[in-house]
Amino acid sequence: MQLSIENTFSQELPADPSTANTRRQVEKACFSYVTPRIPSAPSLLQVSNEMAETLGLSQEDIKSKAFLDMVTGAHVQEGTAPYAMCYGGHQFGHWAGQLGDGRAINLAEITHQNKRWAIQLKGAGETPYSRTADGLAVLRSSIREHLCSEAMYHLGVPTTRSLSLSLSGDQVLRDVMYDGNAAYERGAIVCRVAPSFIRFGNFEIFASRQDTETLKTLTDYTIKHFYPQYEGGTKEGYLGFFNEIVQNTLEMIIHWQRVGFVHGVMNTDNMSILGLTIDYGPYGWLEAYEPGWTPNTTDRQNKRYRFGNQPQIALWNLLQLANALYPLIGETEPLEAILQSYHTEYPKKYIAMMREKLGLQMAEESDIQLIADLEKNLQASETDMTIFFRNLSLVSKNITTSWEDAFYAFAKAAFYKPEEISKTIYSHWETWFQNYIKRLSRETLTDAERKVQMNKVNPKYVLRNYIAQLVIDAADKGDYKLLDEIHTLLKNPYDEQPKYERWFAKRPEWARHKVGCSMLSCSS
Repeated sequence: MQLSIENTFSQELPADPSTANTRRQVEKACFSYVTPRIPSAPSLLQVSNEMAETLGLSQEDIKSKAFLDMVTGAHVQEGTAPYAMCYGGHQFGHWAGQLGDGRAINLAEITHQNKRWAIQLKGAGETPYSRTADGLAVLRSSIREHLCSEAMYHLGVPTTRSLSLSLSGDQVLRDVMYDGNAAYERGAIVCRVAPSFIRFGNFEIFASRQDTETLKTLTDYTIKHFYPQYEGGTKEGYLGFFNEIVQNTLEMIIHWQRVGFVHGVMNTDNMSILGLTIDYGPYGWLEAYEPGWTPNTTDRQNKRYRFGNQPQIALWNLLQLANALYPLIGETEPLEAILQSYHTEYPKKYIAMMREKLGLQMAEESDIQLIADLEKNLQASETDMTIFFRNLSLVSKNITTSWEDAFYAFAKAAFYKPEEISKTIYSHWETWFQNYIKRLSRETLTDAERKVQMNKVNPKYVLRNYIAQLVIDAADKGDYKLLDEIHTLLKNPYDEQPKYERWFAKRPEWARHKVGCSMLSCSS
């Protein structure tokens, strides 16, 4: 197995002079060298072949012992020096100080076809940043990370990727709901891939310590390798760099809202400097359209990271990044202007995205009210977001069916309790559909053409919470057929895929309050 290794992060940035793997505060360094823990009996469960091909790995490579050794940390590749990154972060709105890669170990950077990829193991052992934890991960959370990384990629959402999912052969003690009922689970390792895993928190830690020298070194490195259109070392370059991050983050959030993804723990240490979805912990997918829903049990009371608040949290996190970069710029006004652009642009981009979901190509002022009325109706009764928008493409602007028959046919598919829809709710829906069809009549696309366009932005299949849990339940028993099936299904989320039609279904009642389906913790 031949890999083109060209490390930049560890060669161009300051390293922690200590090589001891002990918990400590790391000063004036961007990373600490660390060796992955050797797993007792590693075995490969699944490989994302597309990602492997992107890295220049052949099927023969994937089947080799060298590949298994690499993606489980069983053997350190020649010419590499694994490390854990140092960063801080705001967690649930409060500065948490030094955090760092507590259970992630960066192996190397691989170049292929003029692209550089950072390879990282999650769950391969403790690091100086593990705090009170063991740096390991379990099969349950690793399946969720592996599947969702790839699902998001195929949905067209900016994301980190997963190259592989493996078992370590070790038992790991975890308290799933933090209620004192710890139990042993099977250990697992995900091999993650991204152009870079640098986060907002990487910059925050140095700003918090008034270490402007290291902050500048890191910022100039990031601009050089990931935002080369700007000039490091200049105020204009730093402002352009920040503006680009703001725009990339905005695009990512729009995609989250489009597909109904809830990150669950949008701390600043979980925000990618490249605008990628990163750190799939207690995430979830909207079943019913509920802007107030969060899957994270830790956030149950305040719901800071609820679906409807994600755009505002992203802006708040960007403000923290602006504060971190301020020592390099020395002026607040240009940073504030860039942040204001997010505030101004988000509503425009959101409306444009919703027009696409509704199959509207032309922009009309009345669309804002049409969208607002739709969101109000979706919350009036428990309505499945994915099914509703996917089936909306079936509505004809030349409808001839009676309103009542058409509505209840629609309701049966997308509404969780259609029998509970009151006359008032029905009348609101009737008004909305009448307005929607009138609006469609002013569009030039035929029904068939519009259906094609809508089905490109409204997925038929997403990684529903209960589906992920079914995969986990089967895998816990040593059955990985469902893992393979769902991994295949999620590669084509916008296609009909008749053989997988059973997964185009509302959340079953048994999953309404089941741990892993309706609520999750950060436990891994």
